[in-house]
Amino acid sequence: MAFAAGTALLFGAVYVNANAATGDSASTSTATTAASSGVSDVVDAANAFLDTLDSDQQADVLLDFTEANATAWSNLPCGATCRVGIEFSSLSDTQLTAAKAVIEAATGTGSDTGYDQVSQILEADDYLGETASGYGSGNYYLAFLGTPSTSDTWQLHFGGHHLALNLTYKDGAVEGTTPYFVGVEPTSWTGDDGTSYAPLSGMYDGMKAMVDSLTTDELTEAKLSESFSDVLLGPDDDGGFPSTKEGISVGDLTDDQQALVLAAMKPWVDVADDDTAASVLSTYESELDDTYIAYSGSTDLSAQGDYVRIDGPGVWIEFVCQDGVVYSSQIHYHTVYRDHSTDYGGEFSF
Repeated sequence: MAFAAGTALLFGAVYVNANAATGDSASTSTATTAASSGVSDVVDAANAFLDTLDSDQQADVLLDFTEANATAWSNLPCGATCRVGIEFSSLSDTQLTAAKAVIEAATGTGSDTGYDQVSQILEADDYLGETASGYGSGNYYLAFLGTPSTSDTWQLHFGGHHLALNLTYKDGAVEGTTPYFVGVEPTSWTGDDGTSYAPLSGMYDGMKAMVDSLTTDELTEAKLSESFSDVLLGPDDDGGFPSTKEGISVGDLTDDQQALVLAAMKPWVDVADDDTAASVLSTYESELDDTYIAYSGSTDLSAQGDYVRIDGPGVWIEFVCQDGVVYSSQIHYHTVYRDHSTDYGGEFSF
């Protein structure tokens, strides 16, 4: 479906206002400030990183693109027992800088999305590590599944506690941007240098604005009978999409409400490089009439079990509130972004 000109302007305003509400986060810019990196830039950065490694380290990074390797990710701080690749804590400063350059080249340039969000999640783990053992930005793993190339199929595979990034490339193009798991505990904090962080605030704001736009009757239709303590399609739940879509059809909503649904998707889609994210979001926009939104618990999104879902022909996004683990008096967020067709580049059948 296509939006009228006025609705498109509303969508832009909604996205800007949602981010403006998070002005106390680490980055406050609401606009993309640089052109996206091409796949060749990602490959160049990957090769530059590999050049900093010895042969044993390269063997840890360069792995086969198999289902077992691709699905080896988790939301837990479980280290190498649930992940593949080379651990950040084992890298020298030069190697670590080169590793982060690969991730930066591959991800989006927005505020609280893409590389900025990934960086803040690592900061969150360092913050947790000041209170509890087992957390820290060194406990993240990077692997290339297949050989980085502008002609072959391969995957950039990166993650740790509360983060799983899977970007799949084929024939010099991005073939898949999911699964992307991202969570955070606590939801906001202030660093020792006075910097304020709230890396999932844009995701929260988008989902909250979306459900708050529903009328009483629409909320009744969108309410799920199930309750959720975590996301449904987290680690080890590949291919488990429900056979029937639940909730309320976005096609039955007003243009303004549909714009809010699209705006709610954007912070997750923006994990990819800017050009890819724009293309993917355009696809999801064309599928809005066949997309459904649903929730469980309360739409306040402030207590254990408060849950929101967007489920379309392609897009699948979940956002859930959980009681804190380290900060037990606070909630924290888990979210996952998947695609019905292009998880892991569509290379595997589940």
